[in-house]
Amino acid sequence: MYKLYFKIALRYLLKNKLYSFINITGLAIGIASFILIMLYVNYEMSYDKFEGSEHVYRVFMDAKEGETFEPSDAQTANLIGPTLKREFPEVKEQVRLYRFEKITFKRDEKVFESNKGALADATYFKIFNYPLLKGAKETALATPNAIVLTKDFSKKIFGNEDPIDKTISAFYNGEEALLTVKGILKNIPDNTHMKTNFLISMETFANWWASDDQVAPNWGHCNFFTYLNVDEKANYSLLKNKVIASDFEDDPDERYNIEPLESIHLYSDKPYEAEANGSLSRIKFLTAIAFIILILSWLNYVNLSTTKSLERAKEVGIRKVAGAQRIQLIFQSLSESIILNIIAIVLAVILTVFMLSVYNSITGSQLVLQSSMFTQFLPIIGILVLGIVLAGLYPAILLSGYSPSKALKGKVRTSASGLNIRKGLIILQFMATIILLIGTIVVTKQIDFLQKQPIGANLNETVSFQGEFLSQLSDSLVRDKYKTLENEIKAFPFVTAVARTQTYPGGGFDELNSFVGLTYPNGTEDSRKTYYGYATQPEYFDLLDIKFLGGTTFTNNSAGQSRSIIINESAMREMEIATPSDAIGKVATFFGINWTISGVVENYHHFGLKSSVLPMIIIHDTSSNNLLVKFNNKVSSNSGYTAAITDIENKWKQVFPQSTFNYTFLDKKFEAQYNEDKKFSSAFQIFTILAILIASMGLFGLTSYTCIQRKKEIGIRKVNGATIGQILQLLNQDFVKWVGIAFIIAVPISYYAMNKWLEGFAFKTTISWWIFALAGISALLIALLTVSWQSFRAAMANPVEALKDE
Repeated sequence: MYKLYFKIALRYLLKNKLYSFINITGLAIGIASFILIMLYVNYEMSYDKFEGSEHVYRVFMDAKEGETFEPSDAQTANLIGPTLKREFPEVKEQVRLYRFEKITFKRDEKVFESNKGALADATYFKIFNYPLLKGAKETALATPNAIVLTKDFSKKIFGNEDPIDKTISAFYNGEEALLTVKGILKNIPDNTHMKTNFLISMETFANWWASDDQVAPNWGHCNFFTYLNVDEKANYSLLKNKVIASDFEDDPDERYNIEPLESIHLYSDKPYEAEANGSLSRIKFLTAIAFIILILSWLNYVNLSTTKSLERAKEVGIRKVAGAQRIQLIFQSLSESIILNIIAIVLAVILTVFMLSVYNSITGSQLVLQSSMFTQFLPIIGILVLGIVLAGLYPAILLSGYSPSKALKGKVRTSASGLNIRKGLIILQFMATIILLIGTIVVTKQIDFLQKQPIGANLNETVSFQGEFLSQLSDSLVRDKYKTLENEIKAFPFVTAVARTQTYPGGGFDELNSFVGLTYPNGTEDSRKTYYGYATQPEYFDLLDIKFLGGTTFTNNSAGQSRSIIINESAMREMEIATPSDAIGKVATFFGINWTISGVVENYHHFGLKSSVLPMIIIHDTSSNNLLVKFNNKVSSNSGYTAAITDIENKWKQVFPQSTFNYTFLDKKFEAQYNEDKKFSSAFQIFTILAILIASMGLFGLTSYTCIQRKKEIGIRKVNGATIGQILQLLNQDFVKWVGIAFIIAVPISYYAMNKWLEGFAFKTTISWWIFALAGISALLIALLTVSWQSFRAAMANPVEALKDE
């Protein structure tokens, strides 16, 4: 019997090619889009998950801002880990990681650079349960000068050799350490907030470049990521409250806190993170888009199926007269739905495989679709199965409920409730389309705003050059050599200015200093407010066109340095100084030193417009290793830049023959802060287009069948003198009304949703009225263009053909 159901269903689908094509294509696009987005969502939610990861927590710092505590630092003092283990029995183990900004390795004459690694306590493998392919977890990081490499990084350095007990040189801050390989780590997946190519034993710290006060356990140096392995029976909330309540430093303005390791990627966005984390709001929006597209494809199916069911009324009447039970008719209809959806799913999987590489390039992900992921996709499969059943059930119940006497007499008509349901489904489709259109416009407008808004500095034609010294040089010799290099580079005709600096706009938190405990010029002592700063040369401000509101750049003393500082507007306001001119010559005290304010600069965006401008204090120093070079308009093409950089590299190698050489374009690095937002915008646009395509296909099919059902009505109206324009108005006016209703519902929903998304930006665009008008008009045009072709054909048809059977 079931075989017969499927046979009849297959014949019906083959006979009604347009109906089958629209439904299968719409469902395939919807399901493929849903799978792609959920692949990305699952990947983002899988960060930092391994055996035992649910019992691992990261320690971070809160600082008091006003009357409340706010997360202030993802890094902690090196003493907090051992202290928490000693004080709280729930803490089974702790590990500290000192993250390297960049480190250089050398073996024989080959040089390798990596910024994915850290110093780690010997307890690392008791917290992070990653497999060690060679070596022993207990001893791999237990001795000084020991290093563990991942499999791929080991192969990059040693090739196919067995690296165990072989040595490599490591250079950091101009200091060299000879390290011995004690373990090979299985490649750590990319879905972790702490990317790792290597681990160096913490015992190496003291023998390398660190000062004694950095090595000794203390509360002063907050440069360590600290993680805890907690007893599985421990209550997280209770432990969190105990850590917060503890005041080991006797400091009422700072406190320690903990967070689950698995939540860091999507929920943490603190200063000094190991890397830029993901965004929960992006995940929520993409998940919403995934379900909108999927539901749109199901609504298409329901709408077309219910409309098409009127054509099958006589078939149902004959089957009922012949003795068919209603449950049999429901199964018959469901079999058609199942076949259609199975075909759509198969096509969707094929589409997903082909579209995955394109999607990866848009989102910057490395997503794969594998059979081993079946268990991860069980919830998604469950959603698809439930949706298929529900989408097929309503048309099946409707079709099986027709009265055989009315059906055989051709008197079956859509009931008022059925018509209202269909209208409601169409309105829902338009509403979803308008919401997505508004969302796309707002997201695109915000990204454009971020990129075009002035940042208070000119990063164009500016390149930062830096390198790691592979031979030990004294500080004074390094300064002298840099001065020589600066003079050599200034002599190039394509160079406008040169300056050395610790960091620049677009640099990360790890390139800044942070401190609390300032005494303001008016004598107020502020132990709460966190200030950020860096060291640079006097020429830095002119090079980047950072505007002075008062005062001037640094003034040198006989040693080439000064105790003067330059502050930005935010720092000036925090110091309770009224105007830039009032600030000049005033003295602020920190680090136990009196500093004279020599200048106030206009607020510039160090971290882009996503975050607010931080209070910044800039000091004068000549030991910074970023050499900024501003090119002039003689360098106007890629080939010009390549030649200029080659000339600078040659000079660099002459001055620093034992050094690496790297460079970064400042404008590109600054723009990179928006990469994730631009990828989100691209994904939003693509899936909005797909949603519109699905809705349009359904509308096209619905209009086709509506025109068929109203064929005789149109014929009679034409015989009675109706014009083509009147027929078009008759067929299209309902759609215009439905778009209007959908627009009224969509506007407040989209306004609320996009306002919530914009809350993640300190500086944001406005949601102007024209955005809603543009989305509404676009939806109306899409609807009219979709239905007008079919309406025009119906209006142009010969009424004789429609009425010849009467």
